[in-house]
Amino acid sequence: MLKNVLLAVLLTIASKAFTQEKFPKQTISINGFRNPSIGLEYQRNQVSVHAGYYPTNFESGVTTEFLKAGLSYWFFPVDEKDIPSSFYVGASYLRGLTRDYEDKNALGVEAGFRWYAWKGLNFRIGIIALAADGQDLQINPTPSISYSFKF
Repeated sequence: MLKNVLLAVLLTIASKAFTQEKFPKQTISINGFRNPSIGLEYQRNQVSVHAGYYPTNFESGVTTEFLKAGLSYWFFPVDEKDIPSSFYVGASYLRGLTRDYEDKNALGVEAGFRWYAWKGLNFRIGIIALAADGQDLQINPTPSISYSFKF
């Protein structure tokens, strides 16, 4: 009996997750915090490109700054809103501006979830793995707040 109830719940969740199969044709997002960067992002269907300023803390109270540009892939929309909440994976090029990363190139790989709270207002939570020559691999959370315009 418990198996049947669990199966029914999982099927209901899965059917809701796949109710919206299409992403908007185009959106522009103004990103106000760290994920993917403080800057702009253009999304066409399930792929987006972003560029901006990326501050992060590899240790408490010490901010390291980068310029960041990259691509993200959006998948598994989970609601029926005008712009669906969804999961993402991405890769970015980073150029260090301060501290141990000044004038160094780095690669960032990230994954997470973007939730649309109201109209275009959205919040993201993710994680980034950042690698650069001569530096240890850094793993950091990447929260954000953004606003997206669909057109």
